[in-house]
Amino acid sequence: MTNPELIELIDELRALPKENEWVEFKTGNVTTNDKLGQYISGLSNAACIANQAFAYLVFGINDETHNAVGTNFNFKTRKEGNEELELWIRRFLSPSIKFDHFICDYGTFRLEIFRISAATGEPTNFKNHPYIRFDSSLTDLKKYPHYMRAIYNSQTDWSAQIIEKATIDDLDQDAIKRARGKYKEKNTNAAFYDEIDNWNDKTFLDKLKITINGKITNTALILLGKPESSHFISPSVAQITWKLDTEEKAYEHFGLPLFLEVNAVLSKIRNVKYKFFPDNQLVATEVVKYDAEVILEALNNCIAHQDYSRHSRILLTEQVNKLIFSNEGSFFEGSAEDYTAGDRTPKKYRNKWLAEAMVNLNMIDSLGYGIYKMYKSQRKRYFPLPDYTKSSRDNVVLEIYGHTIDENYSKLLIEKKDDLNLTEVILLDKVQKKQAITDDGAKLLKKKKLIEGRKPDYYISAKLAELTGQKANYTKNKGLDKEVYKGFIIKHIENHGFATREEIDSILFTNLPDYKTEKQRKIYINNLIQEMAGSTIENIGSRSQSKWVMIKNIK
Repeated sequence: MTNPELIELIDELRALPKENEWVEFKTGNVTTNDKLGQYISGLSNAACIANQAFAYLVFGINDETHNAVGTNFNFKTRKEGNEELELWIRRFLSPSIKFDHFICDYGTFRLEIFRISAATGEPTNFKNHPYIRFDSSLTDLKKYPHYMRAIYNSQTDWSAQIIEKATIDDLDQDAIKRARGKYKEKNTNAAFYDEIDNWNDKTFLDKLKITINGKITNTALILLGKPESSHFISPSVAQITWKLDTEEKAYEHFGLPLFLEVNAVLSKIRNVKYKFFPDNQLVATEVVKYDAEVILEALNNCIAHQDYSRHSRILLTEQVNKLIFSNEGSFFEGSAEDYTAGDRTPKKYRNKWLAEAMVNLNMIDSLGYGIYKMYKSQRKRYFPLPDYTKSSRDNVVLEIYGHTIDENYSKLLIEKKDDLNLTEVILLDKVQKKQAITDDGAKLLKKKKLIEGRKPDYYISAKLAELTGQKANYTKNKGLDKEVYKGFIIKHIENHGFATREEIDSILFTNLPDYKTEKQRKIYINNLIQEMAGSTIENIGSRSQSKWVMIKNIK
């Protein structure tokens, strides 16, 4: 890589919110040779789990601030005994993987960069031991057998595997019939449209890319299999559990064939009417709490991207005003936010054969528009945007809101601010939900005078407060002037002769900004008292029984 290319790469890595499993920043020269080998193993395996082609180890970047600081680490001159370090590390890596080493002149700073290929087909070992990196820590990969399996399966598509003992008789005829109808709908303008009805089931299923030369795949059973055929894919599970988590409790399992059962799951959702007043109209408009297409999009995405090696069900939890979708496995390529604008197309799928079949059945979109469509739908309905923030390295969690979080803020912000693009709406939606936003995002919103506050405690700005009737909340978030707080203390002492620390805390605590934690409020009050001590008030009590009085009243 050329130096300009390396600079561009470093800029991209520094722009990440924080280090992740496949990016490690280091400073100085503190890493031992053994530790360096372990990092290469751990990052290679982590990249595989995260579906990244490469992992990166960068010397000369502060891991907390992401600022460039330079490094005195020198890979080329380091040795292990009398052996060059690079040769020594490569000798102990198994299987042999490609990693590249680069030196980058980054402004006035010297950086060293390792680009490490992701493990494929089997874990990358160092000295016969596999490592993996979680957050900022290296650990033993063997402690996580499901990740071991995922790496071993990284070269194979489980959904395309043929089940030799299964036959077409193990598929549901009604599901096949309805699948043929969906296929015809999708291919109305295709040259072969008039031939579809004349195809026998074997030909049709091969054309649909559900079977392979008439042989039954895991995909065929997941989408079209009879309920009693589920044993063919065991110990994997193809099942959706609907759970009602309100004052009323209930649950139900939905299994094969999932092509039909997604609609049965949809029918369980209590999709009642919701009233709101768009455009400040006096007459209420009614909409259903949830867009049926959004629910089906979310369910079908769960089916397509589920990690079936984890042997777990897909879970849909229905709460009073929210639906929570959860499927096993991390987000396969990139993150949810990469697809919100509708301009990114996934290059690969966890279950390629299954995904292609679902595209052919018009269940999902192959171009990555699914998340974008869900965002557009929720914005159009004046509801909070879909939320993936509860996701982890082990599963994808999607929350769909069936109500407004704040009647004025959420509705008027999305409905009336036509000059905002989707990216800005997404950022403001995060502020509404008290979620973290990036420094660049905060800079963008502050430039448009939409938010105020300091990281991470941003809040609605005075300008937006005027528009949304949130003036009181704005004042509450921003806080009162310091002199006002001092006035509260002085007024109490004048009325009662003195004030204990407990009384001062009681007076001020609820008047401080909502975003401040209990610890932050105590520190603020302590600093305020110290500013007043010696000039306005004085403590005449003991450490355990403080008693603050006005200085002018001390004899």
